[in-house]
Amino acid sequence: MTSSAVAPFRIGAHTLANRLVLAPMAGVTDRPFRALCRRLGAGLAVSEMVTSDRKLWHTPKSRLRLDHRGELGPRVVQIAGGDPRMLADAAKANADHGAEVIDINMGCPAKKVCNKAAGSALLRDEALVGEILSAVVGAVSVPVTLKIRTGWCDESRNGVRIARLAESLGIQALAVHGRTRSQKFQGTAEYETIRAIKAAVKIPVIANGDVDSPEKAAHVLAVTAADALMIGRGAQGNPWIFREIDHYLRHGERLPAPTLAEREATMHEHLLALYEHYGEHMGIRVARKHIGWYLATLTHGARARADFNALETSTAQLVYINRYFSTAPKDAASDGSTIQ
Repeated sequence: MTSSAVAPFRIGAHTLANRLVLAPMAGVTDRPFRALCRRLGAGLAVSEMVTSDRKLWHTPKSRLRLDHRGELGPRVVQIAGGDPRMLADAAKANADHGAEVIDINMGCPAKKVCNKAAGSALLRDEALVGEILSAVVGAVSVPVTLKIRTGWCDESRNGVRIARLAESLGIQALAVHGRTRSQKFQGTAEYETIRAIKAAVKIPVIANGDVDSPEKAAHVLAVTAADALMIGRGAQGNPWIFREIDHYLRHGERLPAPTLAEREATMHEHLLALYEHYGEHMGIRVARKHIGWYLATLTHGARARADFNALETSTAQLVYINRYFSTAPKDAASDGSTIQ
């Protein structure tokens, strides 16, 4: 590995333990999952996006998304919206509430976000982008970061211009997903635009898109010359990916896959954290999504997922996981791959 593979990664005054960042994912990167990924090797974990409309912060969903109790720092809150003043106000309120980094969402491709002229839809209006960045940076004393895509569509790949604008207005790090908004999550990520962005600016650039293994992580870093990696879907059901990539980048070798005993213990820990965070009724429902991703990597995972989704109590969910692993073959996930 090159010396750059283990070079310190900084955002403002914050020096991170490594160059691996858990991507913000709505409905996924809640406080329990962020804490778990940090424990298993993520150097930073970004919150689910929070609306910039503070009138909506009283809703149960927003209250949970604003809950950062007990989290390791630096605490990163991602805000979403299309009005510069509202975004600046939301940034200040979050910083006053304990956020140590504010991240602005200009990468979400979801229709319900883009239809409100937010997320990646903002990439079509560079003047508005500038107004938003200037307003948010001016409203807070903590570092402000930005997440974008390479552009709106193939004919409008303006990531380099957006990156230069962001740097000029005081953005302190930039995460780039290697797809346009029109691609959503289809096809494969391309890294040439991320490399061009990295060459065009001096602020840290975080490469995002299709990082799902230690080898792919090393490849993306080499191709893009990025300062760090952001991992999203690759961590779903596989929070161990962070320690595996970190070890590979440092030592050039793979760690053994987590044992069945560790998988069971981690899933049990995750379930308890979900019940505590959401309450039992909602925690049971959120657990079906996360446990389904874990089970998908194991023998007979599709059948087990269907069985798990039918369970209606926290006790039944915990007992099911214990029973599954007590009868699972020893090689149920020997290489960490999906072997349904």
